[in-house]
Amino acid sequence: MKRLLIVGLLCAAVPVSAQQAPVPAPAAFVGNAEQAALVVRVRAAGATAVASAGPDGGMILNGTLAGRAFVLAIPARWNREVVLFGQGYATPGSTPTVPADPIAKDPGGGTLRHAYEAGLAVGIAAFDKSGVATESGTKNMLRLHDLMVKLGATRQYALGGSMGGSIVLSAIELYPKAFAGAVSMCGITQGWLPLVRQQGDLRGAYNVLTEGTIYALPGDKDVTRSALSTVPPAGDKTPGDAFREQQKFKVLMPIFALFQEAKARPDGAEAKIVRQLAAISGFAPDVAAIGAPLYSAALGMDDVIATMGGLPIGNIGRAYAPPEMTAAETADFNRRMQRYSADPKALAYARRWHESSGHFRIPLVTVHQTQDALVPFSQSEALGRIVAKAGNARNLAQYAVPPTRMALPGGLEGYSHCGFTPAQNIAAFEAMRRWVRTGQRPAADAVK
Repeated sequence: MKRLLIVGLLCAAVPVSAQQAPVPAPAAFVGNAEQAALVVRVRAAGATAVASAGPDGGMILNGTLAGRAFVLAIPARWNREVVLFGQGYATPGSTPTVPADPIAKDPGGGTLRHAYEAGLAVGIAAFDKSGVATESGTKNMLRLHDLMVKLGATRQYALGGSMGGSIVLSAIELYPKAFAGAVSMCGITQGWLPLVRQQGDLRGAYNVLTEGTIYALPGDKDVTRSALSTVPPAGDKTPGDAFREQQKFKVLMPIFALFQEAKARPDGAEAKIVRQLAAISGFAPDVAAIGAPLYSAALGMDDVIATMGGLPIGNIGRAYAPPEMTAAETADFNRRMQRYSADPKALAYARRWHESSGHFRIPLVTVHQTQDALVPFSQSEALGRIVAKAGNARNLAQYAVPPTRMALPGGLEGYSHCGFTPAQNIAAFEAMRRWVRTGQRPAADAVK
């Protein structure tokens, strides 16, 4: 939950092997008797484990569990509490991994280090695949949860941001007895369906409104397919991560150009297109809030379909009403807008992994910026309505915090994704943990 500007949630789809990349061998480590006993118990549970020194006399364990990579950071004075962290999205084609040291390289934006220093163990499990990975993220988190029980854990918390928020929601709803409390930061807490639907509308509208201009997106224009691959073609020796970054910027460059012209001419055609894109899709009229979902959709639809077993969204019969159009222009827009139907199997998958039901039994704290470049604030608002309808508002505390902005190429500036400060991340975690320990709901200003 560090300050991320443009993070792809749904990039191109080439499923990768569930086998993880080999973990680099840490430096030799000789722990105390208690640490040695924990390593023995990890291995007795069927996991591999290589120990290395952690901060302040603690221990880092890198290993595999059921063939999936994991990392644990266990402080010297472990209080038997555990934080399990659901990672965010990784571009399809990349290899699922975990940080070798989650304290030194804290993906929780300061929260994991804070928890470790307070005596809690910290754990992260890798996904089976890159791209959309709520299912595998949840199942692998639960495997690590069960391992921690065997090590003597007495209380565990689920924490995650962005797609990790989706993992948190699925974990506490589908496995209601596993965790004592949970936190979702900037999370996909309503579900994948509305987000993928918004991205499909945005990409389709962008194709119509920029057709024949220098702002048109590269690659395949079919919104039910990825526009560009994220895997280098045969013979291309560009390293995979570098190739994926190149593909992202191929998509982003015409979007940047559109917004540069819109900034230069607020009353011009380009600014009008920006307003129409925002109105149709529900994303903010902001270069990052349009650019991030667009490149995510353009690079990620193949993965959505491969993961969910079909297209989970449809727009047959929908009448779009873009602003600042005449009746004739609106009719022409609807005629040109690509139409597609949802696959029932994919719809069912997306609802299971994961559309929130609002039924969970433990304290949940969510924090969302009122403007986010990739996961709209509407996800948080919708979760609140879902939980209230389920009669479960007593278990939910939600916080809205101001957005942050970051510099972009070409003199542009856009909203960040998950742009929280370490203080906000830690405040959310501590609000949840105090709630669990005392039974007292966090104050309205617990996170600000």
